[in-house]
Amino acid sequence: MLVPDRKVVRELLTRYASLRITQAERHVPTAARELEDVSYTLCVMMGTSDITDAIAKADTLLLTKERSEEADADGENGLTLVG
Repeated sequence: MLVPDRKVVRELLTRYASLRITQAERHVPTAARELEDVSYTLCVMMGTSDITDAIAKADTLLLTKERSEEADADGENGLTLVG
C-alpha cells in the first residue's frame, strides 16, 4: 500500500481547516468549490469516501510519524524483541 506524503497531507488538512473557517464566517462560492476539491483530494489520498474518515486517517498518519520520529530521537528503531 502506498503511504501519502505526510507533508502534503498536513498541507491539505491545514487548507481544509482554513476553508471551513472561511465558509463558516461567510459563504464564498470560490472557497466552497476549493473546499470540495480539497475534501475530495483528502478522501482519495486516505482511501475513503467520507471526509470525516479521511481526516481521522490523516491525523493517525501524522501522529504515527511523530511517534516514529520521537522513537528515533530516543535511539529506538521501532523494532521489538517479541516476534
